[in-house]
Amino acid sequence: MKNRIEQRRLRHRRLRQKVQGTAARPRMALYFSNKNINVQFIDDDAAKTIAAATTLGTDAKLNVATATELGKKAAEAAIAKGVSKVVVDRGGYAFHGRVKALVEAAVAAGLKISDKEPAKEAK
Repeated sequence: MKNRIEQRRLRHRRLRQKVQGTAARPRMALYFSNKNINVQFIDDDAAKTIAAATTLGTDAKLNVATATELGKKAAEAAIAKGVSKVVVDRGGYAFHGRVKALVEAAVAAGLKISDKEPAKEAK
């Protein structure tokens, strides 16, 4: 039997086989530690982080309200860098609670979530 951390890492590895960020549609990677929440917007093609937001350096509690505020802050940082569409990499976490609040706040702040590759133009 694997522990919870190993199970989450396996789920994240499976998810990463399907989710890839590009310059036009970066990957919004979420990570929840015991003390902080991190959000990064990553262009996997260039292996660069475009924008980021974190609760590091604050005394914020890890709850839904903090995740909502961080989602707004992350969306503002991404929009300031010219990012409007993203694909969500939830990091193996269930889309519930803090993860859902963070993503919904980012969408409310102006980001568009795309879960599929853009359609190819027909010739």
